Amino acid sequence: MDQISQSILTDNKPLDCASNKVSLETELSETLYNTMKDFVLSNPTWDQYKLINSALATFLVQNGCTDNSVSEIYLNQLFTPSKSF
Repeated sequence: MDQISQSILTDNKPLDCASNKVSLETELSETLYNTMKDFVLSNPTWDQYKLINSALATFLVQNGCTDNSVSEIYLNQLFTPSKSF
């Protein structure tokens, strides 16, 4: 977390969220992984990246995030047709 805070403080360039990408590595429980895998396999319009972006945006918006870029991701996924949820 210190690296993230430090890079934010030292990098004063404006952020364009649409073009910036960050690689994220995390451990998931086997249950979450299998559920995510099954969902992605049964919904061809989704992939693991879209699912994680959607989940994070939903969590952030529901917990008070007011960033327009995050809200846009959240709203876009609300109106994206999906076979099953």
